[in-house]
Amino acid sequence: MLNLTGEQIVIMCAVWALYGLLHSFTASLWLKQRVARRWPEHMPLYRLGFNLLAVISLIPPLLLIYRWHGDFLWRWTGPGWWLANGLALAAVGGFAWSLRYYDGAEFLGLRQWRERERRVEDQERFYISPLHRFVRHPWYFLALVMVWTRDMDGVFLLSSLLISGYFILGSRLEERKLLVYHGERYRRYRERVPGLLPLPWRYLSARQAEALMREGGG
Repeated sequence: MLNLTGEQIVIMCAVWALYGLLHSFTASLWLKQRVARRWPEHMPLYRLGFNLLAVISLIPPLLLIYRWHGDFLWRWTGPGWWLANGLALAAVGGFAWSLRYYDGAEFLGLRQWRERERRVEDQERFYISPLHRFVRHPWYFLALVMVWTRDMDGVFLLSSLLISGYFILGSRLEERKLLVYHGERYRRYRERVPGLLPLPWRYLSARQAEALMREGGG
């Protein structure tokens, strides 16, 4: 079905697993705390290094997807093509629009480096953007839309399944840190908003989101 050899399947799974393990390990609160204790002078560069490593470690699986590209298992045609690409375009637009609600310098690590910030915790305050009112991890959701609206050959289908699995696991690991950072307030937010896929009956109104942001952490 996948049009891949057993060896190719094992290699692709291993490469994506290595990426996921490396990304989760370097994002872990445990590693950040260890670096902060032993090498505090390096903490201002931690986020920059994390982002650089994330980009570099994506190169091997992307090269394999390109190299092992084969016959399509399915392709979007007719109305399906318009629907799939329309959803993908909307996801790209949603991602671009969401950037206005993030501290870009904080996300990239430039502010930490510029201000010689040595604290372990992310410096952004608890904030619920418009997209976060409907899903706790909007970037993961938008990425899933972009991935699953593409034409699929064997290697890309396998990669899509592995990426989706990592988003499920990675979002849970990320939320452990968010609970440490924001405590009970984030727990209440998590109870009212779904994680990866928006649900029509679970969301926060603008007024509810504002009220939750005004609450004290704890």
